[in-house]
Parts: sequence; structure tokens; C-alpha cells
Amino acid sequence: MPATPTADLDSLTPGARRILDVASVLFYEHGIHAVGVDTIAAESGVTKRTLYDRFGSKDGLVTTYLQARDRRWRSMVAARLDEAGSDPLARVLAPFDVLPDWLVECTRGCSFINAFGELPDVDHPGRQVIVSEKTWLLDQFRVTLAQAGIQQPDQLAVQLLSLHEGAIVGYSIASAAIAADAARAAARTLVELEMSRHG
Repeated sequence: MPATPTADLDSLTPGARRILDVASVLFYEHGIHAVGVDTIAAESGVTKRTLYDRFGSKDGLVTTYLQARDRRWRSMVAARLDEAGSDPLARVLAPFDVLPDWLVECTRGCSFINAFGELPDVDHPGRQVIVSEKTWLLDQFRVTLAQAGIQQPDQLAVQLLSLHEGAIVGYSIASAAIAADAARAAARTLVELEMSRHG
């Protein structure tokens, strides 16, 4: 599959930003395949040609949508890590600490998982963004666990990832309002137990 042009998030024109904002809502609320470029262009107040000029293709727009979500999520975690300073437990739990704010917008589940189900082609650039996001989060847990003195962090990192992703499902599908807090509490228990073994 040839490379799909995507827009540079740092240099979007006001028109391109409007297209991306509209597409982001439509893709999340209705699904990627259910939303055509005609609808996106019409609701953005631009022509299809303008959409293609800015994003190259619908695949390019989809990829940019996912990249924007990914950047926003990582920046939230990074900000929490800055607040945590050198506290090893707080650094491990940072992704859980920002989850309540993230979940406010997740009425239809995780945008990355939703898109993953719609993009079966492993070479699709949007799918690569999704895999990168989830791999990054797993690596984030692995690194902060190692920094906290956990000698073999791989299994615990997967457990934390599973709790984290499960909280999104519990909140959005099972309407479990306490999902984020419950997942954080379980994660803290697991991490503290493992830290005590290595203390």
C-alpha cells in the first residue's frame, strides 16, 4: 500500500483544522466507514477538493485524526508524569490518573480500538498509529515499573495495560462510572505488592 499523505498537525490551516475537528467527531460518533468525504466536506463548509488538498485522501484524514488523538493522550500522560516528579508509584500510575478526564469524551469507547476494528489492513497508516499508541502505553508501564525497582516488569506491565483498557470498556459500555477509580486502585495494589517484594 502506498504511503498515505497526512497533514502536519503543527501547521494546519484554519480550514484544515475545521475539517479535522468535524471529521474527528463524525468518525468517533458514527464510525470511519459510515462517514464519507461528502458529509465531512459539507459539515466543514469546504469543498471536497479542499479536503483532498489538505489531507491527500480520506485515509490521510483518518490517519491525521488518530495522530491528533494520540498526541493529545500522550501529552496528558506527560503532564502528569511531570507532576509526579521522582515519585516512583505516582509515575507508574500516571496513565490511570489522567483516565477520568479522558473518559469524559469516551462515550463510545476507545477511539483507537474502534478504529482498529475498521482498519483490517495491517499496512494502513492509521492502523500503524493505533498499534503505536497501545505499544507506547505498554512500554510506558514497563519503563516506569523498571524505574520503580521492579526487576521483571513485563508481566505486570501487561496487567496494568489490561486494567487500563478494561476501565475504558467498563466506563463506556457497562456504564460503570467508577471504572477509572477501580482500575487505579487495583493497579496501585499490584504495584505496591511488587515493590514490597523488591524493597
